[in-house]
Amino acid sequence: MNEELSSRLIALLARIEPLLPPEHAEIDWRRDIAALWERHPLAGGRLVAVSPRDDVSLDDLVGIERQKRALLDNTRAFIAGRPANHALLWGARGTGKSSIIRALLNDLSGEGLRLIQVDRHDLAGLPGLVARLRDQRYRFIVYCDDLSFEASDHAYKALKSVLDGTLTGPPENVLIYATSNRRHLLPEAAVDNTDTRIVDGELHHGDAVEEKISLSDRFGLWLAFHAFNQETFLVACEYWVKYLEGDWNAQAREEALRYATLRGVRSGRAAWQFACQWVGAGA
Repeated sequence: MNEELSSRLIALLARIEPLLPPEHAEIDWRRDIAALWERHPLAGGRLVAVSPRDDVSLDDLVGIERQKRALLDNTRAFIAGRPANHALLWGARGTGKSSIIRALLNDLSGEGLRLIQVDRHDLAGLPGLVARLRDQRYRFIVYCDDLSFEASDHAYKALKSVLDGTLTGPPENVLIYATSNRRHLLPEAAVDNTDTRIVDGELHHGDAVEEKISLSDRFGLWLAFHAFNQETFLVACEYWVKYLEGDWNAQAREEALRYATLRGVRSGRAAWQFACQWVGAGA
């Protein structure tokens, strides 16, 4: 190699190197139970191991018994190699959608469950991630948190393709779980219904509505999460106050109701936040 060519290659590498992602240790799924998928324009994508955020378990989540049972049954079937569905958890903010996913991992990682979180902006790299997991011996939940798309956002097409839009489909050791405040993940407007018509007594949606429904329809399990009623909210507050080794009494109950009124919300998240405030104040 002549000196001029060598110098040009060194200069080229010097320009490219800052664009490459920093090195990380290889994922060891025997040790690592959770990871983040980070897409990169040059490197394609990489998995970065992360520690679980907390040790919350399914037993800690109050007021969502039906949702816990349905998701646990679906996930256990998946781990056992039986048929299972992709799951969409949708509904009001702070009602336990994300917590139930973390609790599943904490409770079932010992049975071979692994979790990979993918940000909405990295969904274009989802097919590459799924292909990488195909030959792994573990069972993977690919998790998209707080998922929603704007009308002009085409990232959802990669998700549609992985869910049920290719010849091969996702491998049998991968499921997609997503949480969202929107039932259909895409914004819905009244104008979308202008092309809806009835033909021979059958309802035919317009193309805009069909496009939005087709994405959420690819999730076989829909679980709705709603704001708590007063009784359930107080039960959750009591649980978390005692969990934090605080004193639950008539004053705590009164303050919990006041907290919910001031915040304008009754949810599992609000119950936890109240308990932190109540116990943290030394009550």
